[in-house]
Amino acid sequence: MPSYVETRTRVIALVAVGASLAALLLRVGGAGGVLIFAASAVGLAGLAALVGEGTEQLSHRLGPRATGVLQSALGNLPEFFIGIFALRAGLLDVVRAALVGSILANTLLVLGLAFVAGGLRHGAQKFGTDQTKMISTLLVLAAAAIAIPTIATAPGGPAYGHATELSVFVSIVLLVVFVASVPFAVGKASPVKPTLADAGEGAWPPALAVATLLAAGIGAAFVSDWFVDALKPAMSSLGMSETFAGLVVVAIAGNAVENVVGVQAMLADRGDLAISVILNSSLQVALALVPVLVLVSLVMGGATLTLVVSPLLVAALALTAVLSALVVIDGESTWLEGLALIGLYAILAASVWWGQPIS
Repeated sequence: MPSYVETRTRVIALVAVGASLAALLLRVGGAGGVLIFAASAVGLAGLAALVGEGTEQLSHRLGPRATGVLQSALGNLPEFFIGIFALRAGLLDVVRAALVGSILANTLLVLGLAFVAGGLRHGAQKFGTDQTKMISTLLVLAAAAIAIPTIATAPGGPAYGHATELSVFVSIVLLVVFVASVPFAVGKASPVKPTLADAGEGAWPPALAVATLLAAGIGAAFVSDWFVDALKPAMSSLGMSETFAGLVVVAIAGNAVENVVGVQAMLADRGDLAISVILNSSLQVALALVPVLVLVSLVMGGATLTLVVSPLLVAALALTAVLSALVVIDGESTWLEGLALIGLYAILAASVWWGQPIS
């Protein structure tokens, strides 16, 4: 590799390629589902981290807000592919739980880890409030977009028997709001703290950054297929319920970019970038990925996805929207606030641990 590619990036590339090839060889060799599942999960995480590396190289050109939007969009590619393949495989409960789990993992676990890491190193950290107020408002909308169809289509509800129609309508509304929110999310470029890339040291040529993003995205499509193909036998072997697999395992595997980039940004005291990457990912899942999968499921065959979920997932989304808003609305973070976010995530994860295992 060229000299301007850091050792960390080389390690990430080796892990991504090595784990992906291992998953392929295990599939060809007829290995057990657990081994393929583990290898493909590592491969997905590595590919997602490569997306983070490529997007980070563009950050000095775009500013923190635009970088956060782009990084979140590309970082959600594995979740999109996993959702498509899982729906085709009929794993409807896994997809529902994984979509909600992605929002929870980003907003609670990843943001909490970033606040703890940054708080322990720097103490209280500051970030802009305009963006956080907007994201907090839209996360409440996302929670309502799940809660209302769930309640309205319950037996005795006004939309009982029309879950698909109501889900399609709500999905279109969410997509309209998402498109309208993008210019606000990008906003004016805010000052970016100098980095090696800004100084021209270790910076990639733009063509290399774009090629990395394309290669990682294509690789994620293939590895996601293998991941989902091994998911059901792995759940059966491990005695894992579909809800726990989706809410925790699949959601965390699909959020490697936010895990790495968000924590690193807070450690570097780049609060605006960290908030933009982490919360924009939650927002894009809620306002774009979920409605797109609802609409795509109508035409691609396999299971039809609706916005009707279990009462537990509705409560989880509502609590997440409220707690995250309380934590970020003042534009300041501490490690204790981060610990509170992680604590709520742990409680929600534990609540589905004893779910009925898949047979």
